[in-house]
Amino acid sequence: MMKKTWMAGAFAIAVAAVAFTAQPTMAADEKKPAEGAPKVDAAIESYKPVSGISGNISSIGSDTLNNLMTLWTEGFRKNYPNVKIAVEGKGSATAVPALVDGTADLGPMSRPMKGDEIKKFEDKFGYKPTAVAVALDALAVFVHKDNPVEKMTLPQVDAMFSATRNSKYSEDITKWGQVGLKGEWENLGVTLYGRNSASGTYGYFKENALFKGDFKAAVKEQPGSSTVVQLISEDRSAAGYSGIGYKTAGVRTVPIAKDASSEAFDATAENCYSGKYPLSRFLLVYVNKAPGKELPGVVKEFFKFVLSKEGQEVTVKDGFIPLRKKDVDKYLEQLEG
Repeated sequence: MMKKTWMAGAFAIAVAAVAFTAQPTMAADEKKPAEGAPKVDAAIESYKPVSGISGNISSIGSDTLNNLMTLWTEGFRKNYPNVKIAVEGKGSATAVPALVDGTADLGPMSRPMKGDEIKKFEDKFGYKPTAVAVALDALAVFVHKDNPVEKMTLPQVDAMFSATRNSKYSEDITKWGQVGLKGEWENLGVTLYGRNSASGTYGYFKENALFKGDFKAAVKEQPGSSTVVQLISEDRSAAGYSGIGYKTAGVRTVPIAKDASSEAFDATAENCYSGKYPLSRFLLVYVNKAPGKELPGVVKEFFKFVLSKEGQEVTVKDGFIPLRKKDVDKYLEQLEG
């Protein structure tokens, strides 16, 4: 089912862990949850290592998930030090070709596959890919830590980032005074940062925050989420978007309301679980699982680790939102089915 042609030299370069990380990573047990971070559902079971697990795994896909995949890899290999895992995160759009070509076992994506992507996979294998939710994410609108903006509506976000303004907002937003700021901020122009088109975050934001519209040419596109957040932290006039896991002390999130008549909610775990925050999403890892057939043992155990208490604790430590027990049960059952 999975193409397993590994050149020894190439894999040695890929390392017993990770290639192409989006930013420097810390070992899972060295990272600490941020103050006020969500708790892992107490009902989620601890991971129980099994014997006989060995082999190689290749993961190609999402930049948003790149750091998490790296940390999960480190945690997994503590149980299975002979397993080699290569992780490459250049954008969700790279996951599908890698799965179809058989060059990847895992395809992390920060958005669901599109219809044409599913068709490419199905044309090759005769069945659809299997999607496994591994974490919850709030796609946040970030501003510089000193920016006092209290909230924005989705139509305002659209008017700030989009050239098409499909939300029908009354005016193009180019200055911070147009979203309520006064004094020195009122006439300050907005500098825009975002992801490139290979990113699932780019696609999700375009679909859900821009009402399927087009980005302004002024948006400074970046290849990685960490770069977006870093640039915002260095620019008082900036606004940009990224997964909540990339939040740093140099930026703050803007509470978002669905429209002018709705309450604004910040990008917290509670607001994502309840559906009140309008830009929450599952982070997914796609895998080639033929109907009625078992996944390779090493791949199956990796998923079981990710969906365990220890795996979801890593999710919290990396700044994302852990799954609930009902979600974990759903996807574990799917992997067994």
